[in-house]
Amino acid sequence: MERCMTIENTDRFTFGFYFQALTKMLSSPSRFFGELPDETGFRQPLGCLIISGLFFAGASLTTLSENQVLMSGILWVNAVAMPFVTAGITFMVITMSMGKRVSFPKLFSVYAYATSVTLLASWIPLFIWLTEPWKWILIIIGLVKGCGFKWMQAILIVAVSIFIVMLFFWSLVPIIVQMREFM
Repeated sequence: MERCMTIENTDRFTFGFYFQALTKMLSSPSRFFGELPDETGFRQPLGCLIISGLFFAGASLTTLSENQVLMSGILWVNAVAMPFVTAGITFMVITMSMGKRVSFPKLFSVYAYATSVTLLASWIPLFIWLTEPWKWILIIIGLVKGCGFKWMQAILIVAVSIFIVMLFFWSLVPIIVQMREFM
């Protein structure tokens, strides 16, 4: 008898939930996102993101040659913070362009779960070329199955969000160059 995992409204995080969520995301992301509760909290998705981020940062130590602890910490912070940033940008895109109401916690959970799964392979050199598109595909599936968007809407939302994130980081280049001169 197969034990079915559902995402509970209690928002209680356990390691059992983490492994069940990863298994379900890998086997049937459409079903996983379709079962996300409307009133979701931050604890379960953030817990998954933190654990996968720790694995990613730890595994990345095998590929880093200098300043391993510092770089590993930076990678972990980036792994946990970027889903907040991208979900926030997506939330703004949705609100400003469509007026559709999706709660931020639910949108964040889509980003967090998609990122959690892809972080497990992202530390492998050159796998970023596979895991990054995979993450965005999972996010599109999450927007459709979990948030009720149409496929074309989800694709456009993700495309605009990626564009805005890229513009933001490109705008930081002059600041980074200036900071490097002082170091």
